[in-house]
Amino acid sequence: MLHTVNKSPFDNGTFATCLKFVRQGSAVLLIEDGVYAALRDTSVSPQVKEALKTVAIYALKPDLEARGMQDRVLEGIRLVDYGGFVDLAIENDAVQSWL
Repeated sequence: MLHTVNKSPFDNGTFATCLKFVRQGSAVLLIEDGVYAALRDTSVSPQVKEALKTVAIYALKPDLEARGMQDRVLEGIRLVDYGGFVDLAIENDAVQSWL
């Protein structure tokens, strides 16, 4: 399953809730303000590092670039463009949007 998160982990608990429900082998795609969870050296970095042990985490590169954060991405986070977003949606049997 592909889980998409579009809210900053610093504004609400959507990202933390998503991580509670993801299963091994799932994918998480951070979009819009959700890309703040992809940054290294933040209060959520330990949670992200732990999640990376069992799930793939992606961040939408255009959203990182729009915020000037493309050089601050935590190691292990995979960057995708819009085509990659579409590919992830196709490759997974379902998409869960965390709003």
